[in-house]
Order: sequence, then structure tokens, then C-alpha cells
Amino acid sequence: MEKDGLLDSVLYLGGVSGATWSMASLYSDPQWSVGMDRAVSSLMSPGVELDEALSWLGERAKEEHFSLTDIWGVLTSAGIMKQMDLRRLSDEASRNATNPYPIYCALEKHCFSEGPLEATWFEMSPHEAGFTDLGLFIETSLLGSKFENGELQEEIAEMDMVKLQGVLGCALAHGETIKEFIPRWLKVPGVVDAAAAEYVRLYHALHKLVTLTRNTVQDPAAQADLDKLHKLLEDAHEALRNESESLQDKESFSKQRIEQLLAVVESWSQTLEDGAFKNHVKFIISHVLPLIVKWEWGTTNNFLYQYQNSSIPSCLHTKESFYLVDAGLLVNVAYPSFLGDKRDIDLIIAPEYSAGNMFETLTLARDYAAKLKKPFPEIDEKILEERDWPKDFYVFEGKEKEPTIVFMPLFNRNNCKDAEEVKAKMAEFSTFQHSYSQEKVELLLETGKENMKRNKQTLLREIKKAAGRRRCR
Repeated sequence: MEKDGLLDSVLYLGGVSGATWSMASLYSDPQWSVGMDRAVSSLMSPGVELDEALSWLGERAKEEHFSLTDIWGVLTSAGIMKQMDLRRLSDEASRNATNPYPIYCALEKHCFSEGPLEATWFEMSPHEAGFTDLGLFIETSLLGSKFENGELQEEIAEMDMVKLQGVLGCALAHGETIKEFIPRWLKVPGVVDAAAAEYVRLYHALHKLVTLTRNTVQDPAAQADLDKLHKLLEDAHEALRNESESLQDKESFSKQRIEQLLAVVESWSQTLEDGAFKNHVKFIISHVLPLIVKWEWGTTNNFLYQYQNSSIPSCLHTKESFYLVDAGLLVNVAYPSFLGDKRDIDLIIAPEYSAGNMFETLTLARDYAAKLKKPFPEIDEKILEERDWPKDFYVFEGKEKEPTIVFMPLFNRNNCKDAEEVKAKMAEFSTFQHSYSQEKVELLLETGKENMKRNKQTLLREIKKAAGRRRCR
């Protein structure tokens, strides 16, 4: 968009889930909007050494609310984004105003699970952080400090961008998500098996921990050791499958297997040669494994604790802490932050590359808006039939206070010959995998650039129409 002269018209840049990792990387360069070379080159760098990542983690372990969010943040920062970004979000408040204003989005975990909906969506910008639909915010620099009845009790240092990435991109934090991964052979008919859910979340967390740790290790011997652990965990998981199918008491069996998985890690660690890597592993076992078992994410001091306001639901008013997790669990694009009067947006440009069915984020946002009585453009149901092989450009036109939405699927009829190729591309570039190779990064960038270039005139048309609507209000 910058090369086509369109970026100057963009006022905000909103992100959800893994997109916030890219946003954080972009905004580490105050001049990113006039050239993205630095942000791209950081993805191609050797990355962050494990000892640097664990040094950061050691400092976080001293804090009151040390949780899996810290683990996830450091491993995604070091292992995927390949940088330890120690900036604070509030630092952006005094930086280059030529960049689009960043909005990072999360959910409050308990309100998401139990309601009400208006207390669910949480956003953070350089100036303020808070609940979008309640209209309740504090200065971003004070997020995490202790409040009671609106009065500051103890000021605590603002989280850095490493931890913030852990808050924003952690879909595993939600227990219901984990239940979806419970295999059929571990389920007890008619029962929500807590032990099976605990086993599955432990297995998946260990699997991802090994994968991301490997991305921070350069020593071939250490990489081989991690590959061995990966294989041991897979073998233990497969053995569970073979044994469980003949058992009646699967709940008791799941509990035993939780202990056995932890024992696999402990036994593996004893086989390592003495040295720096073994010491790092000891730190991980002593500090990280207990958190995986506890399964606590995103613990944040609640600035609404005991605040006297009738609009604050009990899930926030009575709790000293709330829990921020991945907003993609609700809507995997940041639409909720840009609906309604707060920002009064005329045009939303949505380059679409979310996991799941095409148009799903759009229909989820429509349903969200309807429940909260917020304006949202009409969606022609016939268009949804194109989900498997979409066009590269859709316009959902707003009327009066409804924003117009320009919806641009990354993989589409112009760059994929059929629905099967779209499906294959989405699988090839799935969210969670080892860091992309330079070839993959360049292919994604070129695909996005071509989509923008091909639709430049259509985008300009919609920008002009939105400006015209604004003048006629």
C-alpha cells in the first residue's frame, strides 16, 4: 500500500492473535510505513539465543503474576519473530505520527466464557487500554498496576512487547479450545473428562514448547536432543492411544499418563551432557512445567476492581485480577474495535488470511455487531458460497453509520487455479510451524503486494466514496 500511495489514507492498524506479532515487529521500526525492509530482514536474522530468552524469563519469574503468558511471549518472540522487543506499548504515544495508529486486541477470559459479551473485547493502544464496549479505559502505562475503587494503590511497570505478544497470541489459553483437541479414543461418552483435557493441553503445550525452543537453539547437538524429546513425546502419546482403547476407566488412565509425560521429560533431561544447554533445560523444567500443569494465562491486575459503576459486570467488579487471552477465539480480525461511535470508521480494509473458513471472521463480526446493536454492512448470503475459491476483492457497502468493508482474501481466484490449490496454500502457510524460510516470506509478501497492486484503482474508488459519504453527513 505504501508503494502504491495508499498507506497515507490509513488511520488505524488493528491486530488480533498472530497478526499482533507482525504488528509488534513492524512498529519496532519507527519508520516502517516508508519502508518495510528492516521488519522483513529481522525475520531472516539468525534469531535470539536461548540464554537471552531465558534471562528475560528469569526476570519475569520474580514477578507476582508470572504465568504461561510469559513463556508463550518469549518463545514466540525469540523463536518465531526472532527479536526480543523490550519496548513498552505506551512508548508509541510519542513516536512517529505518520504510521497508522496501532490497536492491539485481546479478550477477558472469564467474561468470554460466561458473559456478558460487552465485557469481553479488550483493546490496547499507545494511549489507553480497556474494554471497548464498556467504554472503560486507563492509561496504557498503568495497565497491570493495582487499583481499588478507581484509586491507584501500587504502580507496577508496564509489560514490554515480548510479554504483550504472549497475551495477544495465545489461543491455547482457553480451556474450551483444548477440549476440541481431545481425541475420540480418550473421550468418555456423555462426560466432560477434565483429566483428558488436562492431558491433551499438557501434550500440546510440551509439543509447542519443544518446537519453539528448537527455533532458539543453534547448536546441532542440542537440536538433536530436542528432536529426540519430540520423538519420545510422540511415542508416549501413540502408546496411550493403543492402550486406552481397551480400557474402561479412561479418566484414571489419563491422570496416570499426565504423570508419565512429565516423567518422559525428566528422564530425557538426565541423559543430556553437562553444560549450558542442560542448565537451560533444568530452568525450563523447574519454572515452566509447573506453569503448564497449573495452566494460568494472562493474569493482569484489574483496574476496575471495586470501581463504583453500575455498568461494570460482577465478573470484573469483584475480582482483583482479570485474564487476557487471544481475541481470535471470538473474532480473528479486529472488527469489534472499529465498529460504532468510538472511532466512527468509514472504511475498513481487511486483507484476509485467517485460519478457518473464508468469510467466517466477517459473519462472526456481523453477529457480534448485531448482539451489541452496532452498525455493520449487509452481507449477501450468496457470496458465502464462494468460500472455497474466493475472488480477490469484495465490497460490503455501508449505509449511514455502517462502515464499508473491503474484504481481500490472500489466496484467491487470481493466484490459485481452483479450490484445491487455495486449500493447499492455506495448509502450507498455516499459523503454527517452524519459522518461515526466506522463500516462504518472500512468496507471502509478493502475493500480498500483487493483490494490492491489482486492486489499487478499486481501493481508490472505495476510499473516495467513503470520503464522499463523510462529507455528506
